[in-house]
Amino acid sequence: MSTVQKEVDERTNLTTSNKFELLLFRLGTTPNSEHRELFGINVFKVREIMVMPTVTAVANSTAHMMGVTNIRGQVIPVINLPAAVGCVPQTGLNILLVTEYARTTQAFAVEEVDEIVRLDWNQVLSAEASTSAGGLITSIARLDGDVHNTRLAQVLDVEQILRTVMPPPGPEITDESVGPRVSLPQGSVILAADDSLIARSLIEKGLSTLGTPFIMTKSGREAWDKLQDLAAKAEAEGKPVSSKVALVLTDLEMPEMDGFTLTRKIKQDARFRSIPVVIHSSLSGTTNESHVKTVGADAYVGKFVIEELADTIRKMLRLAKPTAQ
Repeated sequence: MSTVQKEVDERTNLTTSNKFELLLFRLGTTPNSEHRELFGINVFKVREIMVMPTVTAVANSTAHMMGVTNIRGQVIPVINLPAAVGCVPQTGLNILLVTEYARTTQAFAVEEVDEIVRLDWNQVLSAEASTSAGGLITSIARLDGDVHNTRLAQVLDVEQILRTVMPPPGPEITDESVGPRVSLPQGSVILAADDSLIARSLIEKGLSTLGTPFIMTKSGREAWDKLQDLAAKAEAEGKPVSSKVALVLTDLEMPEMDGFTLTRKIKQDARFRSIPVVIHSSLSGTTNESHVKTVGADAYVGKFVIEELADTIRKMLRLAKPTAQ
């Protein structure tokens, strides 16, 4: 087996233990500090790292869009990542990160790549209560663990950045795009989990348009705790948990507990295993989609195509209906 294949297998297997790898890089200084802070992105999203190639400016581009570059025959949009998050590079835009996100390819210009670190999702905490970054930072990674004065890295919300720099054309979520509404049994909800602010707002709008009651959570840990609460209520009423939760919709990359771990815990618990679990993630590609099946997920939907998400939810609820009632 080649070294490359071994590395791919190792990184794929990390998901069985609530671990992941974070690519660390620097974007420059901010108006509030002369220190060049660390930022991070999941290695699974990074296709390639290269020295900055020639970039061709495109007329009438949006703010922070540098232009496009040709990489082995593929024309890829290039985003000025420091500018998008309010940083000023001290040595220039030297490195290009080519990424795959939600079935699209784009590149981010950065000042410097630092290293790749292997972390447990328990080392990553939600940033919403501790920063005012306007939704651009999903979480803070404690690189040295839960120790005093640990190094910190800000994990970027790629979904938010892309939608700001390259907004999709026209309205995305309408009655027509969502299709027929869905009626859940009385008292039942869809339990959803996603750490991205923009993703949660899109999911909430989609589920509301679909007509399904839902509970939205910000991490796998929060979703698991909520599932325990609903199980206790169902037991007190002498009902199965499926009478409270019709379906679980979860992201993969989340602080504290990722979607792989959440799905595995659900499917290994006799109380919950009949509840359909739909993975909704920007980690596209056949490797990630096939690995989703190994943890027991019932379906995988790439972010964010509302027609596919709505169709998948309807299909899963139809299949689960005999068990849920």
